[in-house]
Amino acid sequence: MKHLAKRTEGLVQSDIRAVSQMVDAVAGVNLGQGICDLPTPAELRAAAHTAIEEGRSTYSSYSGIPALRTFIRDKLQNFNRISRASEDEIVVSVGSTGAFAVALLSILDPGDEVILFEPYYGYHRHLILATGGVPISIPQRGPDWTLDFDKLESAVTARTKAVIVTTPANPHGKVWRRDELIALQKLAERHDILMVTDEIYEYMVFDEREHISMASLDGAYERTITISGFSKTFNMTGWRLGYAAAPAPIIDKMGLLNDLFYICAPTPLQHGVAAAAELGEDYYVRLKQDYTSKRELMCTTLEALGFDVPWPQGAYYVLADFEKLSTSVAGLGDSRSACKTLIERCGVGTVAGSAFYSNPADGRHKLRFCFAKEWDVLQDACERLGRLVR
Repeated sequence: MKHLAKRTEGLVQSDIRAVSQMVDAVAGVNLGQGICDLPTPAELRAAAHTAIEEGRSTYSSYSGIPALRTFIRDKLQNFNRISRASEDEIVVSVGSTGAFAVALLSILDPGDEVILFEPYYGYHRHLILATGGVPISIPQRGPDWTLDFDKLESAVTARTKAVIVTTPANPHGKVWRRDELIALQKLAERHDILMVTDEIYEYMVFDEREHISMASLDGAYERTITISGFSKTFNMTGWRLGYAAAPAPIIDKMGLLNDLFYICAPTPLQHGVAAAAELGEDYYVRLKQDYTSKRELMCTTLEALGFDVPWPQGAYYVLADFEKLSTSVAGLGDSRSACKTLIERCGVGTVAGSAFYSNPADGRHKLRFCFAKEWDVLQDACERLGRLVR
């Protein structure tokens, strides 16, 4: 259609949404979409309800209500160890995706290149394209998802504007080590490029690993846009609240764009999340323990079925390889057919690994499983998966 903008040409429904519809059609269990169907903390629900009852329903500042920005500042300073964090350099947006979008719009001109590491989160790639950028994919290799820094260095050009760092990473659970982040910071300094982080799974780190924010490194704050949110930590994917923190010259422009696109994040829900300041450290300890146990159930189930499973270092996804299993089980020709087979035979939804690679063939034998489910739901899904080999 001639009236549509060229930026829409590559836009199609994501595999994740399509799988969700297929699973619903068979009344199955959806381990595809990253929806944590666990309860939102009562304190946050009560605070949001109170805000609604008290009529706090008008626009807030486009940067967010003061109480929420204070909570975010304290969290960035104490948990993320970003000493430079300031309420004046924080913007609350409509989810971390909203923050990511206005970040790209703030820094990219048409044709600017953005490096992202694959397997990648598809929304990152598509938003780069939608905002006029050019995504440049650099592979990470399992099982530890290591990075070839020489290959990364050779990918940088005069058009490179930024690099995306997702830690812990969706879809494979990579947690960046300090030495890796320092090496990336040095590269960014050599080439004068920005670093944009996605840290939405920051509280879900396993096996004594540590979540390290890029902006916490000496000298890194000035060229880093730190993005995170509350959907995963507090089980509120539908509340759509996230944020970005960055130096004033960047965050000021992001705030203005946030105003243009969204005006503000939902005011009563901002009040609800601000109540997270009342949650003690025990909440985050229990969160990590719960996901550690669910990771074990998910990974051991898949291993018992014959999948090759690099256990995720963080987040709540498993990117498992079924190439060996495909020699003995019908219907596993590639990731899309395998995804369909698991829905039809087991009633379990997953995401085809091809969705996470610029060359779909690189993910042809992989499936992503999400274990952010209630225990009984996850156990049901694991039992259903047994039908694959029966």
